[in-house]
Amino acid sequence: MSSVLDSYRDDGAITGALARAARGPLASAPAAPVLLTLAGALPLVLVLLDRGAVDGWPLPVAVAWYVLTAGAAAGRSHVSKLDWVIPPLLRAVEYFTLARVVAVVDPAAQPAAYALLAALAFHHYDTVYRLRHRRVAPPTWLRLAGGGWDVRLLLACLLVGVGGLGMGAAVAAAVLGVLYVGESTAGWLRPNREGRDARTARAAAREGSTAAEGSGEHDEGDA
Repeated sequence: MSSVLDSYRDDGAITGALARAARGPLASAPAAPVLLTLAGALPLVLVLLDRGAVDGWPLPVAVAWYVLTAGAAAGRSHVSKLDWVIPPLLRAVEYFTLARVVAVVDPAAQPAAYALLAALAFHHYDTVYRLRHRRVAPPTWLRLAGGGWDVRLLLACLLVGVGGLGMGAAVAAAVLGVLYVGESTAGWLRPNREGRDARTARAAAREGSTAAEGSGEHDEGDA
């Protein structure tokens, strides 16, 4: 896929591996990525709507199936118009899954879940506006450090299993908040520093050229 669409998807390392494996079969099927994503999302949404299933084995199975199908959907070397439907689907499923799981499994952790969703929303909003206004995507290391939607969902299932969902949400919110806000601030300030450095270099070059011309004229007058 294009680097712009890759940035909007916010894939993690697992999806990257699945995409490489599925690249050949998806090459000539324009609707396949959207259909795969929907095929993975539908069972997960049905599980999330059932409170009993959220706190049992159906949740990790549904999340694993979703990661498998939606991850494989990233394996296209070219982009069709339908592929642009996928990033909003990924965001909606991730946000709904995290919010619903916390609300069912550990309602007391909902403030931490809200903070986590705020950090993720900030990052995804920042990605859109970087690409729109600066034509620059966030660095790849940031996407991998943040886990990607696939790793985050799988970690949420793991935390449900070990009983650490509330603490995990709080830690993730703090770490990702610092990571995303810090890198975003540095990224938006970098063009200003580069612009000032470029202007300083041009001014120094002009001054040097003027000084050289003045020195040459002085030498000619002495001769």
